[in-house]
Amino acid sequence: MIKKIKRRIVVIGVLGVLLAVPTLSAKKKDKKPEETNIVKLENLSWKPMWTTHAACIKGCLDYLEMDVSDAWLFGASGHAFVINIHEQLCPSGPTAWNTSPTFELGSNVGYETEGIFAESSNPDFEKKQSEAWDMVRKAIDEGFPGYGWELNIPEYYVINGYDEEGYYYSGPIMQGYKMPLPWKELGTMEVPMIEVYVVKPGEPRDDRTTVKEALEFALEISESPEEWIFEDYSAGPEAFDLWIAALETDTLLENPECVHGFKYNAQVWTECRMYAVEFLKQAKERLADPGLDPLFDEAIDHYDRVARSLYRVTELYPWYTGKPSFFTDKERLAKAVAALRVARDAEAKGLETLAKIVEVL
Repeated sequence: MIKKIKRRIVVIGVLGVLLAVPTLSAKKKDKKPEETNIVKLENLSWKPMWTTHAACIKGCLDYLEMDVSDAWLFGASGHAFVINIHEQLCPSGPTAWNTSPTFELGSNVGYETEGIFAESSNPDFEKKQSEAWDMVRKAIDEGFPGYGWELNIPEYYVINGYDEEGYYYSGPIMQGYKMPLPWKELGTMEVPMIEVYVVKPGEPRDDRTTVKEALEFALEISESPEEWIFEDYSAGPEAFDLWIAALETDTLLENPECVHGFKYNAQVWTECRMYAVEFLKQAKERLADPGLDPLFDEAIDHYDRVARSLYRVTELYPWYTGKPSFFTDKERLAKAVAALRVARDAEAKGLETLAKIVEVL
């Protein structure tokens, strides 16, 4: 099992990134097509989502023709129940937490993950670069998909091919991208670390165990354990308190990084809670336990309220069409804060209900 990792925290300064754009076609410069031997897994790509880690895993599972719904992946892997907010709304919130528990939970879904992680400060960093390069090429040669961190902007990308120079990939891409990314440049960009994984089919566990362990994780991470949630960040209801406090700080939203982080966090956590609702509906149906139905209905109601309240925030501060004046509009900010308070309270009640479900399971 992959070791628990602690990602280096940075403020990601990417404004206007189109997370839901189609993957751009591969481009090679200074070489004729016949001079390039590209080995690719055809039809392997990310599934455009705000939560790019889950988006890459889903792309890999689709390539492997594994029948796993988006909601089941999000919920069973734990992503649907995560929220991670930095005290200054850093846009790294959705990715700057220790995701190692999601790999263990992913085994319940029916896939296994093998990976390599290294920070650039590690004395064996160049060796890790070479190991990652060898691992990915071997996997692709054997027909297994993979993904990695920051092949372009600081997000996750499906790796769907290689040539003698480097990696071909699929994911959120902005202008100025490199295709392929030279393999010796992996881990040397804005967040100086290597994080690369290969995904292979496994044996799914029974639904009852899968649901129980996913909800146990939801309860544990909501307490912001140090091994998973880093300094200056919070999870669970406390994350909403940090978010509210940030919006009530008059000068914070004068910083473009914080504005970007505010809108990005809103999109990611709205997506996660929407999938939490759908996961709980599927769990209720798949377990088919009349004794649990009232508790699932109660949890669904709470998380639906969280999702709708967060969606209200995305309406007040839309990703593409927001105006600078929105962030100085006291009335608009007050509406966002009110929605976040509703979401926080519903989140707390939802967690109480999840604890009851786990107790029965």
